[in-house]
Parts: sequence; structure tokens; C-alpha cells
Amino acid sequence: MSGYASQLQEEQHTVDRAYGRLDEMRAQVRARLDAVRAAGSHGSPTQRTERDSFATMYEDRLAQLRAVEDRLVFGRLDDAAGERRYIGRIGLSSESHEPILTDWRAEAARPFYEATPSNHGDIVMRRHITLNFREVVGVEDEVLDVHSEQVGRASASGTLTGEGALLASLSSRRTGKMTDIVATIQAEQDRIIRSDLAHAVVVQGGPGTGKTAVALHRAAYLLYTHRRTLERSGVLVVGPSTAFLHYIDQVLPSLGETGVVSRTIADLIPGVVAGAEDSPRAAQLKGERRMADAIANAIAARERVPRDLPTIRINGFAVRMTAADVQQAITDARRTRQPHNRARETFVRSMMESLRTRYAEQLDYTPERAELNDVDQQLRMNDEVRKTLNLAWLPMSGAWLIDQLFSKPVQLRRFAPWLTDEDIEALMRDKGAPLTVSDIPLLDEAMELLGPDPREAARRAAADARRAEEEQFAKDTLAQAGIGSGIVTASMLIDGINGADAELTAQRAAADREWTYGHIVVDEAQELTAMDWRMLMRRCPSRSFTIVGDVAQTSALGGTRSWRRTMDRLFGEHGWDLNELTINYRNPQEVSDLASGFATGEGLYISTVHAVRAIPDSVERVTVDGVLALRDAVARRTVEMARRFVSSDGTGRVAVIVPERELDDWRGTVRRALRDAFDAREFARLDAQSAWDAQVCVCGTQAVKGLEFDAVLVVQPAAIEQEAASRLVAAADLYVAMTRPTQKLLIVRTNEDESQLAL
Repeated sequence: MSGYASQLQEEQHTVDRAYGRLDEMRAQVRARLDAVRAAGSHGSPTQRTERDSFATMYEDRLAQLRAVEDRLVFGRLDDAAGERRYIGRIGLSSESHEPILTDWRAEAARPFYEATPSNHGDIVMRRHITLNFREVVGVEDEVLDVHSEQVGRASASGTLTGEGALLASLSSRRTGKMTDIVATIQAEQDRIIRSDLAHAVVVQGGPGTGKTAVALHRAAYLLYTHRRTLERSGVLVVGPSTAFLHYIDQVLPSLGETGVVSRTIADLIPGVVAGAEDSPRAAQLKGERRMADAIANAIAARERVPRDLPTIRINGFAVRMTAADVQQAITDARRTRQPHNRARETFVRSMMESLRTRYAEQLDYTPERAELNDVDQQLRMNDEVRKTLNLAWLPMSGAWLIDQLFSKPVQLRRFAPWLTDEDIEALMRDKGAPLTVSDIPLLDEAMELLGPDPREAARRAAADARRAEEEQFAKDTLAQAGIGSGIVTASMLIDGINGADAELTAQRAAADREWTYGHIVVDEAQELTAMDWRMLMRRCPSRSFTIVGDVAQTSALGGTRSWRRTMDRLFGEHGWDLNELTINYRNPQEVSDLASGFATGEGLYISTVHAVRAIPDSVERVTVDGVLALRDAVARRTVEMARRFVSSDGTGRVAVIVPERELDDWRGTVRRALRDAFDAREFARLDAQSAWDAQVCVCGTQAVKGLEFDAVLVVQPAAIEQEAASRLVAAADLYVAMTRPTQKLLIVRTNEDESQLAL
């Protein structure tokens, strides 16, 4: 047996042992779960609660053990004493507590990512292990101590190499799902991943530098290191689109972490759906920090002394409502510093006291409590009183306020006096129009200042009353069982009865607008406006953030083009750290050079220094004469790329990036080309794929942000540029489009388009 084959066989024994232990643990957890479920719903409330709690724990653990199946073992560290330490997705020990596998996040695994020949401590060799399912198919050794006898052994067995594992992962076909980089994390990435929880970490990096992977691995590392803190408060991941969230949704589970909340800005408020888009100018205006002042002004305007105040007759006496009384009630309510709708309770109570006093002042005797209660009842039922109190302190919902603001130009001029006539025209829309994505931070601001909708508050009060009754019942049950002072509390018991303990922290957090998270990850953060940031900062009082993005890819007019300018305002000068990733792992060198050269020429800041690999002919230009020839060329080349990169096993991705206004036409063209080129079965398979998981997708520049493909066709780049809201946005959009491929970039255009924009 050759030296290399013997090394594979040796590692296979270790891998088999690790998977054997994983299977044992799964079987044990599954057996315990089955036993709990078999017990059914019999027994006392306490016993049922205990069973439900154990069932939840076992279900979560089983999900975690299932998620780490792929590439369970991927590395080995050899030290100077001859000891070996295997690195994997999770930590594993034998039943006798003998270490089998070290969790990649553990401090003991740090040298696997950070050790260098000049700084390796007692580690002499690092081995990368490649698996195909559970079979070892490759080993590669990096000898860190050149004086170690491991050099000769690795050389003799044919395992001595450099960055083979990394390059192999880069060359593999895309699957529509982002894969973790746990086996190939580079030193500059690992330092960011392991940085302190208490600090805001900003990661600037060009396309393909691994920003998103670093952010997700950092989330997994923090969940591992600060388990108690983050399991209670949760972690929120904010992405630019639902397609992007689908793309990354397997990464954290594959790293042994489940239960993280993933959202876009558009769906961050539970129960609110915003599908419409504003014009770039309207979105920019709505994203300005001073729009918070407009919301506050709109609310304050509903706290006022009405012009006409009524006189009400109670038991034959005239009770006059005075401006002084209303102003005093408004002052009393504002002193509470509660949200508008909650403070209204104080306002109404103060007004009722004033009106009762006006009534009592006219009597020759001191009224009994029963008489005053009757007066109070008559006042509350009086239509004029109710109408006037609403005029003085109007109860509102956030959605109603936003709708009023943008459907009435008079209100917008009054509450946002800095807006020009052109600005107001850009913001106006019909009453009752659907919410836009840019409305969501404004709606969140309004909901924060208003507090719960009065009707929602009434429902919540009723629910709280029911909860109090249930908890009293639970206390009585525990007392009767003689376990009232044990580890099971009344609250735990009632949660068990209601099934609430089966909800994960993530599920509870996602359903609660006021939930505050222990950590927030923000991807494509350069696109966020000042109002977007207010919305996120509200959800993380500890200011623990991982913020990743690229200022060269900013396409929002209100987005970030300077991290320092944005972050200093949010976290203070010393409250955040900037880290820059400079190596492009995604694009071939030829693609990276073309895109970077174009972006630099357009005045964008490019942080990428170089790409790690070159692929000859990875950039190709196709120029044709006329629109008909263009359609034929795009159809033909898309089919060629699909045949080359797309497999029936679901691997391989091709993107055709076109001008937004021609999207439907190009989708029809590509669909017909695929139908004519492939047999009926294969075409039906491709045609049935979801938009976010299509192996051949036709889309605009915004839809591909954060994603990657094997091959990309950029169609009519000058036309794409002309659609943009500004010159810098146009450059950013094309930079994004050109930097999506891992293997091949085709630029397909007409002669006319080429004459308008040189690439």
C-alpha cells in the first residue's frame, strides 16, 4: 500500500470512530425523546411540564446532531510531543470522556486557523482532511516547524501541500446554498471571528473576501463562547433579501447552531408585510435621520388644546371643560414619559378629575363617593366628552400615522419643514397605499413613540388578566402537590400547560417587536440608512454587532460610503473596530482585475488586494450588431453555460444579469432557449425551481447582491448603468454584477451599448 493510501486508511479509522460516536449519541437522544413522547399527556401538570421540557431539549439536541453530518471531521493538529488533536464541527468525547473531536470554536482549535511557520507554538503540523460523505478522500499537510521530522514523513507519503483544501472548495460547483468555511478559515478571518462580544465589529471587504462567512462563523463562535447570555436573548441576522437569507440558512445549523432569527429590514416588524418599493429618491428621503423628528412632530401635533371646548350638563349642573384643564392634563401625561397611547390614560384620568372638581365646586355639600362615581360614568359615556378628548389626545396606530403623513402634503410640509416641494412630490402617494420597504423603519419609530395600539392594548390587558388567573391556579396546584418551593415555578408550570415552553427563544423573539437581542449580525450593511440603523440599535441595547459590507457596492442613495462617518455616530469613536479583508477567494484573477479596474476608474474605494487563483479565459466579451442578434447571443450563450456548469443533481448556478426594465422580456427569452435546448424532463425540472434556488436565473443587479454563481452573463452593461439613480450607484451596480462568478464572466452587449460605456 502506498504511503498516501496508508494515510487515507489511517484517517478513515479516526473518522469512522467520530461518526460512530455521533450515531451513538443520536440514537441515545432519539431513544430518550421516544420515551418522553410515549409517556403521553398523563400525570399531574407538573409531570407534564417536566416531560414537555425534556422533549424540547431532546428535539433541539437531535436537530443539532443531524445538522453536523456533512464534513464532521476536517482537520488535525500534531504537536511537538507527538500528540494529535482532531478538529471538527462539534466537540465529541467517548463514553469514558476520552477526547475524540475538538470543536472548531474551542481555544484549543485556534492554531488550526492561525498558526504560521513563524508563529506556531508547539504545533508542528496542520492536516486538512477531505471527506466525501463519510469517506476520507484526501489529506493535505502543512508543516509549520521546518525542523520537525514531520517534513520528511509528509513528503514521503505525498501529503505535503499548501492551500489545496481552500482551492478545492473554491473550484466546486455552487449549489444555491452558501457552504461554511469552517475547514478553510484563514488567519485574518479567524481573528475577526474570535473578537470580543462587547464591541461592534465592522468587516469591510470586496466581493468574494468571505465577509458573510466570517459574520456567520462569528455568530456561531459567540453562541458557543457566550452560550448562557445569547441563548436567553438570541441572535438576529439581518440580510438584504429573502433570496440571500435562503442562501445562507444552512450555514449556522451546519456549525451546530440553530434558533437564530433571520430577517430583512422589510419583515423585521412581526405581522407587517412590505412588498412595495419606493423610488431611490423617496427611499433616500425616508432614510434620513431627521425623519424621526417628522414622526415625533406628527405625534406631538395630536396632543393639543382643541379650539372648541364643550359644556356638559350633569345632574342639572353645567360642567365646563376649560383650556387650562386640558393643558394641565397634557402636561401631566407628558411628565410620565410614556409612549403616546399609554400616556393617554394619564391624560384622560387628569381630565376626569378636573371635570369632577368643576361639578363638585357648584354643590352646597360635599358629595359622597357614589355620587362622584356616577358623575364619572356620565362623563365617560358623553359623546361630546369622548370626541373632545380624542381631539385633544388622539389614540393612534403607527400604520395610520404613516398613511396620513405620506398621503397629505399639508401634513408633510408641517411636520417635515425642511422638505422642498420636489421632495414632497417624490414622497406623496394615495391614501391606503401599501407600505414600502422604506416605510418600515418609520413605522417602527412611530410604534416606539406611540406604544401599543389601544385595541391591541385592550387585548393584551385581557391576556395579562387571564395569565394572572392561570398563575394563581398553578400556584395552588403546586402547593397541593407539596412542591411549591422546588425548581418548577408557577410560571414554568403554566407555560408547560399552554405549550409555551416548546417555543424556542428565536420564535419568541421573532414574534415580539420589542425583543432585544444579545447580538446582531448585519450583512450588506452599506445599504442601510440612518433610520434603518435606528431600528436595529433599538433591538440591541448592548451595542454588540457584527457589521459586514463593502462601501464600493453601495447602491442605496442613503447608504454608507464611509464607515467612520456612519459608525462614529452610532457607537462613538472608540466603540467599534474596523477590520479589512483584502483577498478575493471567489473570483478568478482576471475577473477581479476587470471589475476592480472599472470600479477604481469610477471613483469607488476598492479594498481587495488580489485574488488567490487565475483561470485563463475566465472573462469573455461578446459584442453584436443590433437587438435581434443580442437576443440570439444571450440565448445561445446561456444554454452553453447551462450545459457546462449546471447538473441534474442540483449543483451549478448560472446568472443572467439584465436591465431591470427589461427583466420580463429577458426571462421569456431565456426560458424559451432552455425549453428548446433541453429534453422535456430536464426543462421541467429547471422550470419548476423556486426563484431563490434557480440553477439558471435571470435577474437585476439588486437580486444578486451577496450571492455567487459559477458563471454570470452581464447583458447590456451601459443600459444597466443608465437605470441607476446616480453615477456612483451605477458603478456600484456594475461592480456587483461583474463580481458574482466563481468560474466565468461573459459580457454580452450591442455595439451601441459598447460605445456608451467602455469596460
